[in-house]
Amino acid sequence: MPHQKWVKQQELASTVSAMSLYFALKERGVPAQLEKFDGYKHIDIAIPQAKVNIEVDGGHHNYSDKQALSDLKRTYHSFLKGYLTLRIPNSLVKYHLDDTADHITEMLNINRERVARTKSTFKRF
Repeated sequence: MPHQKWVKQQELASTVSAMSLYFALKERGVPAQLEKFDGYKHIDIAIPQAKVNIEVDGGHHNYSDKQALSDLKRTYHSFLKGYLTLRIPNSLVKYHLDDTADHITEMLNINRERVARTKSTFKRF
């Protein structure tokens, strides 16, 4: 029952697409966090250990110049903190969830391996 309450609370803030991708990443062992606040904005899916933020965007993010500029500014502020922002269209999650989650997971693993060459070793997700 507590899990259902948590999901209901998250549904208020998260889109179905963001939640679908979040759970697909969790199934792959990615230590993702849903709806993380970074002090400036809420991030759809955050992976702080990899310094990666994922925004699952609807079509309006592409059609509105004001929304696009706002997104760029948000990406910029995250970049200044050392975070990479992946912008994933919700249509990609809707129609290609497994491929999307697999590719993101592989990108995270490759990045960890790159970091591991210069720092201590990390385990794969």
